[in-house]
Amino acid sequence: MFIEPARSLKGELHIPGDKSISHRSVMFGAIANGRTEVTHFLQGADCLSTISCFRRLGVEIENTPERICIHGKGLHGLRPSKELLDVGNSGTTIRLISGILAGQPFASVLDGDASIRRRPMKRIIAPLREMGANLTGSENNCAPLKIDHAALHGIHYISPVASAQVKSCVLLAGLYADSQTSVTEPYVSRNHTELMLSAFGAQVSSQGTTAAICPEPVLSGQNIDVPGDISSAAYFIAAALLVPNSEVLIHNVGVNPTRDGILRAAQAMHAKITRLNEHTVSGEPVCDLLVTSSNLTGAVIEGGLIPTLIDEIPVLAVMAAFANGTTVIRDAAELKVKESNRIDTVVTNLQKMGADVTAADDGMVIHGGKPLHNAVIDPHADHRIAMAFAVAGLCAEGGVEIENAECVSISYPGFYQDLRVLR
Repeated sequence: MFIEPARSLKGELHIPGDKSISHRSVMFGAIANGRTEVTHFLQGADCLSTISCFRRLGVEIENTPERICIHGKGLHGLRPSKELLDVGNSGTTIRLISGILAGQPFASVLDGDASIRRRPMKRIIAPLREMGANLTGSENNCAPLKIDHAALHGIHYISPVASAQVKSCVLLAGLYADSQTSVTEPYVSRNHTELMLSAFGAQVSSQGTTAAICPEPVLSGQNIDVPGDISSAAYFIAAALLVPNSEVLIHNVGVNPTRDGILRAAQAMHAKITRLNEHTVSGEPVCDLLVTSSNLTGAVIEGGLIPTLIDEIPVLAVMAAFANGTTVIRDAAELKVKESNRIDTVVTNLQKMGADVTAADDGMVIHGGKPLHNAVIDPHADHRIAMAFAVAGLCAEGGVEIENAECVSISYPGFYQDLRVLR
């Protein structure tokens, strides 16, 4: 895929539904009583993997362009799959469903693609075993995972990482435990699980960086309207900020405070972004974003801000490469265990384009303002790297060539088409 430089970007855009919320709507609908109807569901490969897994567990799920209908089986209504559960490339699927399966009276096997088999699962194996779960992984604690029936006990887990996937896995297992289960993180990670489970009828509480859940709730099906994914919006936010003479209006973006770090980072870099039409959809704050081209400056991105923009760091690094001054990104070692090692893939590809960037163990240092030039970008089959460097191509001399560009289908199948519309 060749991305040519752009003179300006103009127009309005409706981005796809939030990936995190789409996953959870299927999972929670499956273990609730009655029907859950989901609109604006993300039809990306990862979310379709979640649907596939729950269908194999005996849940009827209707998937139409207008809506997803999940006919819930209740907390104890899932049935053993005759086949292994294939999560594809989806880390969210394998980690969250493990919490649910740990409490089932049958055995399950979870596996995925080559990328999933490299991603660390000890972070969920350890707390689930602490709860009494019978769960084993490969020799390096990766997929495939085998989960056998076991009685679960409530625990207070101190998580070494701020990860919504770890927190959600433990809380979901807590639905099947014999007492309250809680998770304390170093920083607050995205809280879609807590908000949505509460709406379904679970007893969930949050205080500081600790979330807790009581076992054996009666969950009831819900109607869920999925807001637009701020992680998907981030590429068009960056593009409109960087390409001269641009103005883009992005509709219906979820701006949950545990997810809106890209907006706060952009503000620190002197971006011109205006929130319009602020309202709430299915318990999630939503607004339209008016983005205007800006002269960005470097900033320090660290600490509690990192979990709120961890998936946006690749495109944030692209923004920093075109900004004036130095940007420091730290406390982001989590980037090394994503679909690719995103510290390495971002730094290597930016250096190919002529950027002055240095990798650190937990982030990178970017001395911005140097003109970037044409390069062939290897995203390592990572959707977020491909989309971030498509943005870089809009502003680089000679554009960029992106190999394996179709990997964006994981989260944003229509990404390149939407980019063409704004040109």
